[in-house]
Amino acid sequence: MPRFAYVNGRYVRHADAAVHIEDRGYQFADGVYEVCEIRDGLLIDERRHIDRLERSLAELRIPKPMSRAALGVVLRELVRRNHVVDGLVYLQVTRGVAPRNHPFPAEGTPPALVVTARSVSRAYADHHAEEGVAAISVPDNRWDRVDIKTVSLLPNVLAKQAARDAGVYEAWFYDADGNVTEGSSTNAWIVTGDGVLVTRPAEHGILRGITRTVLLDVAARLGIKVEERKFSLEEAKGAREAFITGATTIVTPITKIDDRVIGNGAPGSVATELRKAFHDFAERSPRWSHG
Repeated sequence: MPRFAYVNGRYVRHADAAVHIEDRGYQFADGVYEVCEIRDGLLIDERRHIDRLERSLAELRIPKPMSRAALGVVLRELVRRNHVVDGLVYLQVTRGVAPRNHPFPAEGTPPALVVTARSVSRAYADHHAEEGVAAISVPDNRWDRVDIKTVSLLPNVLAKQAARDAGVYEAWFYDADGNVTEGSSTNAWIVTGDGVLVTRPAEHGILRGITRTVLLDVAARLGIKVEERKFSLEEAKGAREAFITGATTIVTPITKIDDRVIGNGAPGSVATELRKAFHDFAERSPRWSHG
């Protein structure tokens, strides 16, 4: 069954999809992206993802490629064409195609939009959540505007590969003060000895994860006390629980950081409860039909 992608106004076979060699995303990483979960054929938290996309575009002064309504049609049509039941949709907007030059191209240069969708095994993610995963720590060497979801991800790529080389799932960045910022592709959380859920404030030092945002609501409804504050790598290693969140990981327990086992080395009750309740609070977008 062929896969399909959306590239600058056209639905094309995935194998044939291409962008211009002078696309500024390719030459300057001058673009932003979003990843949205697909569950039971429905988009999860589409509204929040598009809100964040528009914020990222505004921060970089990139025009919107189309209206929200039109983008919603594209996302649903691509899910439909690719027959995705459980998986993810990826959308990327760059400043467009122009002769290579550092300043912004001429006003009126249209932004470029690429969207793909693919299936991801829910059982694979559930297995990680049931068993827990390990992480390593790495110094945070990224620019200070990681709150903008740009395609400039080289430090994240190197951190993720360092995790892969170490035989673990994720890498947690820590800043110059020894405080955890976030994972290479996830937000970071701990549970203290007295059961308080802790995550770093969503300032310029971390990405305001959509799953993170929803999870704060879940915790409030479940009566779990939350503190948005910095926490050190050492505090994380001594925590009762640690876990990561993201559009594809949802809530996944961390059972080991570097050489330190977290808690009793098994997924904790708080992370397990939050993961179980997450999709009861996340927004499911309605399907789109041809009418």
